[in-house]
Order: sequence, then C-alpha cells, then structure tokens
Amino acid sequence: QVQLVESGGGLVHSGGSLRLSCAASDLIFSNYVMGWFRQAPGKEREFVAAISRSGGSTDYADSVKGRFTISRDNAKNTVSLQMNSLQPEDTAVYYCAARRGLFLSTQQNEYNYWGQGTQVTVSS
Repeated sequence: QVQLVESGGGLVHSGGSLRLSCAASDLIFSNYVMGWFRQAPGKEREFVAAISRSGGSTDYADSVKGRFTISRDNAKNTVSLQMNSLQPEDTAVYYCAARRGLFLSTQQNEYNYWGQGTQVTVSS
C-alpha cells in the first residue's frame, strides 16, 4: 500500500525557515511527479510546488516563488520543501502528493496519492 509520510512541520516566527520532508513507500518513486499542496483554515487546498520525475523541472505557486524550493532524492524516495522567509499567511497544513505521469500539474485531482499532512504555523 502506497504511503506518503510528511514531517518537519512546526511553529516558527515570521521570517523564519522550515524544511518539510515526505517519505514515500511502496511505489516506484522515480515514476511519479511529486507535489506539495497546503490548506489554510477555512480555505480550499491549494497548489504550492511540484517537481518532475527526474527533478529537472519545477513549478511554484506565485505566492511562494523565490521563497520556497522543492527538491527530491530518488535514491531515498523523498521529496522536500525548503521554506524561507515564512509569513503568517503561509500557515496551513501542508500535504505531499504523488502523480503518476510525465507532466507537472497544479491540479490536485490529477494526483493519485496523498499524505496525511503536517501543520506549519507562522507567528507574527
């Protein structure tokens, strides 16, 4: 059974940094586009970042460009999200997702597997 397990969330002050990680199991990791999404209280879940199967291509939501970096290690079956210059509006539950396919996607309904999420809280 495919599992995606996020870690690294927590409480940080505005301007601080966090690094989220997602460990995948029971899938051929290098066959999957990986993405990060987030859901703030009272809001819809939204796209944050995605990375191609090889790691050579990435995509970011405009709200996080220049502050967040997605990366992956296919040897370790992990994908990470380095988050810098965090702001209170980044507070959300962050989800890792896996998409079977060739192309990056910002659409959550195109992702096949999801983690349980990790809470990120940024205080002002």
